[in-house]
Amino acid sequence: MSILDQLFQLDGKVALVTGGGRGLGKQIALTFAEAGAKVMVCSRKVDACEETVKEIENLGGEGLAIACDVSDPEQVQKAVDQTLEHFGQIDILVNNSGASWGAPVLEMPIEAWYKVMNVNATGTFLMSQAVGKHMVDRKSGKIINISSVAGLNGVDPRVLDAVGYNASKGAIATMTKDLAAKWGPYNINVNAIAPGFFPTKMTKGVLAMAGEAIVERTPLGRLGSDDDIKGVALFLASKASDYVTGDIISVDGGMNAM
Repeated sequence: MSILDQLFQLDGKVALVTGGGRGLGKQIALTFAEAGAKVMVCSRKVDACEETVKEIENLGGEGLAIACDVSDPEQVQKAVDQTLEHFGQIDILVNNSGASWGAPVLEMPIEAWYKVMNVNATGTFLMSQAVGKHMVDRKSGKIINISSVAGLNGVDPRVLDAVGYNASKGAIATMTKDLAAKWGPYNINVNAIAPGFFPTKMTKGVLAMAGEAIVERTPLGRLGSDDDIKGVALFLASKASDYVTGDIISVDGGMNAM
C-alpha cells in the first residue's frame, strides 16, 4: 500500500455531510466518496441531496440522502439514527449547513439574527452532540466544522455586511476548539475549515456587488475554485490528520493574512 493510500484513503469509513446538496458541502461529499467512504448527505432540500447521491453512485460509491433541518433537535437525531441504521457507524462528520442574511447592523431584524445563529451555530452544536455520543462510545471520530474567514476578524461592510453570519462563524471557530479539548481523550479530532470567498449560491449576491474588491484583498488574486476545498477536507477526514485537533485552517487565498 502506498503512502497516499495509508494516509488519505477512506475505505470502510462512513461520513455524514450536512448541507451536502450543493456548494462546498457537495464538493466535500463527492471527494469523500472518491476516497472510498460511504456518504450520507442531508439538508432541508432533500432533492438536491438526492442529486449528490446520484453523482456519488456514478463514481461507484454508496450514498444516502435525508431531509434534515439542523436547527431542529428532533430532525437532527432522526437523521443520525437513520444513518446509523443504514450504515452501522459514523466515522466523519462535516457540519456544513449554513445560512446568511445581509443587513447593516442597525437594521438587522432580530428574526434574521435568530435564523442565522440557529442554523449555523446551534445546528453545528446539535449535530456534533448527536454524532458525538456515537463517537465517544466508539472512542474514534473526525469532526470538521465549516467556519469562515469572515468569522475570524471584522469585515469591511463594503465587502460583507452580515453581522449575524460573521458572529455565528466566529462561534463555530471557538466551539471547534472547545470540542477538541473536551473530546480529545476519546480519540475524536475536531477541526474547522474557514473558507474565503467561493462562487456558491450563498455568495452570489456578495460577489456580484464586491467581487473585484474581494479579489484585490486576496494575495493569490482569485476566488476559490471547486477543487480548492477538497484537499483540506480530505486531510482532516483521513489518517493524515490524526495528530491535528482544535485547529482552524483558512482556505482563503491568503485573505486572512492581510
